[in-house]
This record gives sequence, C-alpha cells and structure tokens, in this order.
Amino acid sequence: MTEFRFEDQTDASRWAMLRGDELVSVLDYRDDGRTVAMTRAYTVPTFRGHGYAGRLVAHAVAALEARGDRDVVPTCWYVADWFAANPRHRGILREPRSA
Repeated sequence: MTEFRFEDQTDASRWAMLRGDELVSVLDYRDDGRTVAMTRAYTVPTFRGHGYAGRLVAHAVAALEARGDRDVVPTCWYVADWFAANPRHRGILREPRSA
C-alpha cells in the first residue's frame, strides 16, 4: 500500500494530502504573517468517509504548533468542528477581539 504524504503547497495556499501522486484531500488557507485562516477542507469524493480531512487538519495544526509563529482562525465549519473535538489544540486559536 502506498503511504500518504503531506505537502504545504504555499504557492497554492493549501495543505495537500497525497497517496503517491494522487490528490486525496486539501486544506485551503490564507496566511497574513500572523494568522492562518483555514478556509476550506475538501476531500476528493472517491476518498471520502475515511477521515482523511481530519488527518490533514491534524497534520497542518501540528506543523503550525511546531513553528509557533502563527495563530489559527478556523473559518471552515469542518476545521471549527475539528478544534471542538480536539480541545488540546485550542491554544493555537486566535483569541477573539473584545468589542
């Protein structure tokens, strides 16, 4: 079985999960130098139902945590749900601004 690999494709502003050369899932983002807005998680239909988007979000969050220089804004509903289900990673979330 072919192993999965993860790529931060900065030119396309997305994280990608690939199996061999085949695209499995993507996580689009906008990076302003201080925060990374995770805007869309998408899995190719033939790969859906196996938790690949969750694995990709986990990988991207771990990479950002290791860098330590960005906060995350989960604008995608899937990413927001992922953070709700994985509270130990909430420390990387940007604090909401006071009104």
